[in-house]
Amino acid sequence: MNWINNVVRPKIQRVFNKKQQTPDNLWHKCSSCGEMIFHRDLEAAMRVCPNCDHHRRLGTKERFAALFDKSDYQLIATDAVALDPLKFRDQKKYPDRLKEARTKTGRDDAVTVAHGPLDGVETVIAIEDFSFMGGSLGMAAGEAIIKGAEVALEKKARYILITAAGGARMQEGILSLMQMPRTTVALQLLREAGLPFIVVLTDPTTGGVLASYAMLGDIHVAEPKALIGFSGRRVIEQTIREKLPDDFQSAEFQLEHGMVDMIVHRHKMKDTLARLVRLMTHRPRSAKQQSANVPATVAASSAP
Repeated sequence: MNWINNVVRPKIQRVFNKKQQTPDNLWHKCSSCGEMIFHRDLEAAMRVCPNCDHHRRLGTKERFAALFDKSDYQLIATDAVALDPLKFRDQKKYPDRLKEARTKTGRDDAVTVAHGPLDGVETVIAIEDFSFMGGSLGMAAGEAIIKGAEVALEKKARYILITAAGGARMQEGILSLMQMPRTTVALQLLREAGLPFIVVLTDPTTGGVLASYAMLGDIHVAEPKALIGFSGRRVIEQTIREKLPDDFQSAEFQLEHGMVDMIVHRHKMKDTLARLVRLMTHRPRSAKQQSANVPATVAASSAP
């Protein structure tokens, strides 16, 4: 009887109930143009729509791999902070929300810092990940940004911060807002040391983040059509009682009004940042690095 139940019956069920198990995440629909994109093509394009160039949000690991030379980088550990200093609870306890976010993203908090070579130049890069509680600024995120500045000072390295946040983390209250002046002081030390600080604004960068370290860069770079603003459109319209332009708070609108210095396509981001870092530190590319980027046709035509 056991043989029938354990062997025969499962085989019969597999024959009659056999279904094609197809993952539901093989195709992604572009939120801008509606184009269906195969997942491998989307990842190969760094999550940029090949049809309309819409920039989808990119994860921390993918950004590090795209910027550091040969994906060669070392993560920077940050000091631990109090888990739930205010004993905050809404629909869930704050520690439970943190646990869910950490399980979902595999990260300790919203900001991750690493250092390594960017076009051969030692660089510290901090990335704010929107997938972790909306990239909100809390004590751990503030500590990570400050730690990145300290490592940049120690190594005399360049500091690049890639932002994506909805603002301060309400579960930490005033302790979250205190990270705004703390990060400002750390970045001022970089400026006094003559070390470049470049900010890359991605979608979205809003709230207290934009009111502090996101606007303190020597150069501000933005991705195309990124949402960049302090408060929401509806709040502003109700306050000033006027209709705002359709492209209000877009990267293009901010560029036109002098809030950002340039808009750079994600595929050209590494080359642009490398060029900016070298210009700001007066470090020309070595002959070896220049020859490495010479097209094969040019090299062949110059050969004897």
